[in-house]
Amino acid sequence: MTEERTTASGGMETAFGFRRVEEAEKQPLVNDVFHRVAERYDLMNDLMSAGLHRTWKDAMVSWLAPPRRPGFKTLDVAGGTGDIALRIVEASGRQAQVTVLDINDSMLTVGRERAEKRGLADNLAFIEANAEDLPFPESTFDAYTIAFGIRNVPHIDTALAEAYRVLRPGGRFLCLEFSDVNTPFLDKAYETWSFQAIPRIGRMVTGDGEPYRYLVESIRKFPNQQNFAAMMRHAGFSRVTWRDYSGGIAALHSGWKI
Repeated sequence: MTEERTTASGGMETAFGFRRVEEAEKQPLVNDVFHRVAERYDLMNDLMSAGLHRTWKDAMVSWLAPPRRPGFKTLDVAGGTGDIALRIVEASGRQAQVTVLDINDSMLTVGRERAEKRGLADNLAFIEANAEDLPFPESTFDAYTIAFGIRNVPHIDTALAEAYRVLRPGGRFLCLEFSDVNTPFLDKAYETWSFQAIPRIGRMVTGDGEPYRYLVESIRKFPNQQNFAAMMRHAGFSRVTWRDYSGGIAALHSGWKI
């Protein structure tokens, strides 16, 4: 692919995949993608990660290590289907309280249904809102998590500033995202899989390949590990680090509000 990744200085706000759009256009376009894939969201992640996203999400929650005591409050952003939130509640021995925030009501509907079926509705709150304008006072949460969502936020710097604001001093930010493959030969194989296979499979399975094309293009545009870490530091986070998974197909970034 000839498209270059955006850098720590920005660029995702006008990138809808490889298309350049007006800033005001991007959020409605992204919303439409997720309305179209909401009921097949887990399948989408299975296609895009060959099923590995489940292992990466388990690793994310393991690194968070939610305490098995009442009072631990997590905000899970762009987590409408509850995939991360349900893991956090279970890992805490059903002690944690997780607020699931998503801009897309179709995704939230899936999450509410899953929480009810698992008997965890009392531990979860589902809120429709924008990651760039969180409806919470500052210093509200012990942790902020976001998995495979931040690359779809038009103004990533604004979302990071909001994450920092709503975390309590000593609070932790964790972001799991598809990233820059840094393993020889795997990078070319993954790129071929992403751009040639995933949209075709998506079309065969769901009848609509275009949302999958956008999603793989958005992965290719997202800042690499070093640049995203720089964005986190600029937002105020300390002790910023990351772990690569599967040769950099995904990366899990961690930072603290100190």
